[in-house]
Amino acid sequence: MKADSMAKIIGALAALFVSALCLRAQEPVDKALQSITQPKAEAIVEFLADDQLQGREAGTHGARVAARYLASALKEAGVRPLGADGYFHPFEACAKERQRRGRWQVHPDSIALLKQEPAYRSLHLCNVLGVVPGQRADEYVVVGAHYDHLGTDATLAGDKIYNGADDNASGVSAVLQIARAFMASGQQPLRTVVFALWDGEEKGLLGSRHFVQSCPFADKIKAYLNFDMIGRDHLPDVPGHVVYFYTASHPAFGQWLKDDIARHGLRLEPDYRPWDRPVSGSDNASFAAKDIPLIWYHTDRHPDYHQPSDHACRLNWPKVTDITKAAFLAVWRLANVEDY
Repeated sequence: MKADSMAKIIGALAALFVSALCLRAQEPVDKALQSITQPKAEAIVEFLADDQLQGREAGTHGARVAARYLASALKEAGVRPLGADGYFHPFEACAKERQRRGRWQVHPDSIALLKQEPAYRSLHLCNVLGVVPGQRADEYVVVGAHYDHLGTDATLAGDKIYNGADDNASGVSAVLQIARAFMASGQQPLRTVVFALWDGEEKGLLGSRHFVQSCPFADKIKAYLNFDMIGRDHLPDVPGHVVYFYTASHPAFGQWLKDDIARHGLRLEPDYRPWDRPVSGSDNASFAAKDIPLIWYHTDRHPDYHQPSDHACRLNWPKVTDITKAAFLAVWRLANVEDY
């Protein structure tokens, strides 16, 4: 056999081998993506935004019911609790008596000072945290969304409940589906992935602030991905519109989304917004303040933002589903790519 013919055969066999490896690598991702569906998103959002939860205001019965639902969803998916005490991570927030005004505080030193006041306010809140252990015990990725909203207002005429379907039951649905997708993949990630549902965001990012300041592995968090409002059409003529914030010093984050939209046919039209240090807007701020690289999905404000009219029936469900799939692919890379 001629040398050039042998070289062609060897080259063809090598190409087949590489293709087979790529297919095997794609199998876990494909399994995971297939587990993310529109009906699951609808079921999660419709439960959390139901009138019976009374707007999920932090510290209320409705928020506690939501927390139990989230913990049961993580458990049913096979996601372990973070810590020996289970999925619930309670914490206290304090503030000055309301006529004196002042920001809610979660740092122990600030709380100790407030408790010296003759009158102060106190809230007992609870983050819900699950974990998929990685091969590396010293590297973490966190995926989060706040589950609280604004509660009720008895003085409102008509609808008195701030249901918060988009803000932020939509984001919570993405976190839960991505957690389930990691389990469905059947593959252990390189880095440990923490799935976080934050309490008290509407009162000042309380849950994420508490987590970052008390987390024993905070200096080992390699990246954070945040969801806050991913279900509405801010631009009616562009139903795939989504704002994609990411830390500017990590341009790979932007390229990942471009590649995944093309590869998986996702119906998204992102507004890419690299940000030097995203220390405002949502729970991303708690992580950016510690210089942790991040990604944040958001579909912009709309007329129902922080209004009783933020109902589940107004969400663009195909967009919620495609954002969730895109975000899963980003988290998969955050958890498995050697460096970025």
